[in-house]
Amino acid sequence: MRPINACTLSCLGFLLFSGSGLAADMGSTMSPDAHRVATEDGWEFTVAPYFWAAGLSGDVGVFGLPTVDIDASFSDIFDHLDFAAMAIGEARYGPYSVFVDLIYVKVSGETGTPRGVLATRAGLDSETFAGTIGAGYTVLGDSQGKLDIVAGARVWSVDTTLSISGGLLGNRSRSDGDTWVDAVGGIRADYSITPNVFLAGWGIVGGGGADIDWDVAATVGYKFNDSISAVAGYRALGVDYSNDGFVFDAVQQGPILGVVVHF
Repeated sequence: MRPINACTLSCLGFLLFSGSGLAADMGSTMSPDAHRVATEDGWEFTVAPYFWAAGLSGDVGVFGLPTVDIDASFSDIFDHLDFAAMAIGEARYGPYSVFVDLIYVKVSGETGTPRGVLATRAGLDSETFAGTIGAGYTVLGDSQGKLDIVAGARVWSVDTTLSISGGLLGNRSRSDGDTWVDAVGGIRADYSITPNVFLAGWGIVGGGGADIDWDVAATVGYKFNDSISAVAGYRALGVDYSNDGFVFDAVQQGPILGVVVHF
């Protein structure tokens, strides 16, 4: 296995969203007009792909084994990523929106333990799914920008296999996992500096099953024409959860780069 202390995630996602809601936040990040298709009854739908090169840091543990500390950056983007995908969908009717946000990440790696007494090496295989459903409402808006409030629920499902070797515990391997739900809420905003250049970002926080669940981002975008826009920025997603020996207290963060296709 490869070292976790160089472990990084790169998430390639296909997002469906517009200018509102938690999922729509990323849509507005890609462009305030991100792939907008309006139906005759007034509904609007949006789509856009993006690339997220994220590092993973925090504490991961399973029942019966010591917690492993992960401290990684995005310097070696593809080294430990087994699979990653994201998809977000949003529908808007006037100031109202509904959205779905799906994330799946699978990573593996190996690291030395901090003290090396109970074990000298630890290997990790982790699968994470997070799905959010919710709604948003525009509270402020004009021709240059808007501010939305959003609220919803996020379901997490994490499965971890932890293997240790050396030290007093010798060679051991155990698998553990859990599923929980958090209520989340917050704001998102976008603002057009010029007809082509725009800023966007969001901040949401919640909890319930987890002690805390949060997601923040800031981006800048450029609209080439009515069909294509580009966006770059930074996103961080974190959760702190523990139950009966299972621990997932981690932050996933890194730069965002996306292309929005309007059709």
